[in-house]
Order: sequence, then C-alpha cells, then structure tokens
Amino acid sequence: MINVISKLAKFLIPAGIVSLIPFAAFASGNLEANDFVGMSFWIISIGMVAATVFFFMESMKVDAKWRTSLVVAGLVTMIAAVHYFYMRAVWIETADTPTVYRYIDWILTVPLQIVEFYLILAAVGAVAGRVFWNLLVASLVMLIAGYVGEVGYVNVWLAFIVGMLGWIYILYAIFAGDAQENLSSAPEGVQSAFRTMRLIVLVGWAIYPLGYVFGYAGNQVDAASLNAIYNIADFVNKIAFGLMIWAAATSSSEKTA
Repeated sequence: MINVISKLAKFLIPAGIVSLIPFAAFASGNLEANDFVGMSFWIISIGMVAATVFFFMESMKVDAKWRTSLVVAGLVTMIAAVHYFYMRAVWIETADTPTVYRYIDWILTVPLQIVEFYLILAAVGAVAGRVFWNLLVASLVMLIAGYVGEVGYVNVWLAFIVGMLGWIYILYAIFAGDAQENLSSAPEGVQSAFRTMRLIVLVGWAIYPLGYVFGYAGNQVDAASLNAIYNIADFVNKIAFGLMIWAAATSSSEKTA
C-alpha cells in the first residue's frame, strides 16, 4: 500500500493541484456581508487548497520514507477543499446544512487521517499490518453509523452508540493499543507529532459527536452555529493534523541529512 502511493505521488501531486483550479473559480450565489458562516466556508475552502499545495510540494523535499504520509495529508486537504466548495454553494443558496457533502468528505478523509497513525509508525520502524485494517474499519463504522443516524435510516441514538464505539476503539488503539506500540523507539520529533495528533483526535474530534447530539438528535443548536463549529473543527483537525505529520517528517529528515 505504501509503495503504491509513493509511486503514484509524482502523478498525484501535479494532477491534484491542477484539479483544484476549476473549483477555486467556482462560486454560486452572492455572499452577504453579515453571513459569517458563509465567510467561514470561503476561508476554509481556500485554506484547504493552500494546505494541499504546501503538503504536496513539501512531500518532494523530505526523506522517501515520509513521502507517503505527506502525500496522504495533501489528499485529505484536497478532498476537503473540493467538498467545501460544494458545501459553500449549498449554504449560500439555501442556508441549510450540507449534510450529504459533509459526510462524503468525512467518509473519504477521516479514514485517511486515521491510517496516518499507521504510516507515521511505519516510517520509523516495523508495525503490524493489522493496525492498518483495524483503524480503517473502526473509522468507517464510526462514520457510516453517524450518517445513517443523521439522515433517519436508523434510530439516532442507536447510530450514535455504534459510532461512539468506533471512536472509542480508535482512541484505545492510538493511546494504549497496537497503533502506538513502537512509539517509544521513534525519534523525539516523531513522538511529539504523534502525541499532538492523538490530542487532535481526542479533543478536536469530540466536537463532531457533540454536534450530533445537540444539533441533530436534540435540535438544540441552530444550523448556522452548527455549521460554523463544524467548519472551524474541520479547518483545525485536517490542516493541523497534516502539519504535525509535516513537522515529524522534516524533523526526521534534518537528523538524517
């Protein structure tokens, strides 16, 4: 898996950057001066594009063993950028929550982010292949359960419980389980980045189940507030997550230079 992505990197980098150009010019409706949620959609969509260019360009400067991790970080922000252009249009036209686009984005980007825990350990030493699949399956369970609950296919609270079980397993794996078993043997820069990534998953990702409970299941938060919170969370959780990988990669590359 890692070797395949590494070989595709030289094609993914220019193609990914070029593919974002039409979306950067895409706009629908007029943004009102007092539409601060709409502004957040604009800022984040462009921020994701900038992060994509940064991660892809930096991936060509680090050691080969880190290249896959940075390419995946760039893929995360690229996918998010495309979906945020569409979500931005939905919000400006309807002032409604773009649930479908948001979950399509999450179901693609969140598993990639979770797999980064495997990739960052694989870059500094051997790690069991089961870690990759366990984290991938847990992230999909968490997201699919959330989606079917929000759109009404199953009971919202049953879906919430199943989704939380997936998240709890991920937290166990990255804090106490197989996904961090080789962490102590990694360089200090890698350990620091890994610990920060864990905190993002623990604290930053807690916003999503809270939004589910108060915004969807409890109807206690209006659409504007919910989307503003989700937007800020995505901005921090995706870009900051990638920056931690970049920090680990550059720290490791400098020591081996």
